[in-house]
Amino acid sequence: MITLKQIQYALNVEKTKHFKNAAQQCFVSQSALSTAISEMENQLGVQIFERDNKQVLITAIGVKVLEHFKKIKQQTDDLYTVIASLDQPLNTPMSIGVIPTIGPYLLPKILPSVRKKYPDFKMTIIEEQSHVLVDKVKSGELDTAILALPYPTEGLHVFEFWQEDFYFVCSTMQSMITNISSDQIQTSELMLLQDGHCLKDHALAACSLPMSAYNQSLGGTSLYTLVQMVAGNMGVTLVPQMALSSLVEINTELQFTHLNEPGPHRKIAMITRLNYPAVNNIELLMSLFKQSLQKD
Repeated sequence: MITLKQIQYALNVEKTKHFKNAAQQCFVSQSALSTAISEMENQLGVQIFERDNKQVLITAIGVKVLEHFKKIKQQTDDLYTVIASLDQPLNTPMSIGVIPTIGPYLLPKILPSVRKKYPDFKMTIIEEQSHVLVDKVKSGELDTAILALPYPTEGLHVFEFWQEDFYFVCSTMQSMITNISSDQIQTSELMLLQDGHCLKDHALAACSLPMSAYNQSLGGTSLYTLVQMVAGNMGVTLVPQMALSSLVEINTELQFTHLNEPGPHRKIAMITRLNYPAVNNIELLMSLFKQSLQKD
């Protein structure tokens, strides 16, 4: 009978495409890992990996076997989560994804409250773009992720916990219109994030502007880069309320005003799998998030 340890070994080999690296991740010797996988292949009667001194390949039948292994691993992890959650809230580790246009501005506001109330709660946080996080939640690599909506989340639970508007930001060298509307923005000067960041889509949607309405040669890979370009009087941009205090208000070369368009301009939510067993922990976290944001 194959074991969960053998399944974990095989999944690590699939991930690293390297027996030595997989062994290091599993904290065992390469020979022990290789022997365990060979025994598993013999028990199943199929070859999962083709290996030589240079590379590791996955066989056609191996691809199917590994898909089943991933489901077994996810179901086992969920079982342990259910059992642990019966004891007390937030006593099991949680892996959380967050997008770059939320993480740097939300986490400093919420983590102190979480740590204060639940000092033993262990979180693993990764920052990625929305499409990567959605895939990782669906595959079980992440327990939950924090996204900005609207965004496609079919087949997942979505729990909204915050909403906010955008603010128009420009250099102090320019004249400012209080509560500016989208038709008052010079779109030729509008700078937004590069493709792949949903904030760009949300900003354009808030202004009812098509994708071609701004100068795509002027953009940045982060909000920080954008506001620095604005401070240099290279153009204007739109920033979500959450980021104002850390990006804009502290910079004397910048000024801002509310974007006077129907809101909220984006919503913040946590997503998870439909069968995720510790939904109560996600709901508890969201309650703490709301309290922290309301105090700010």
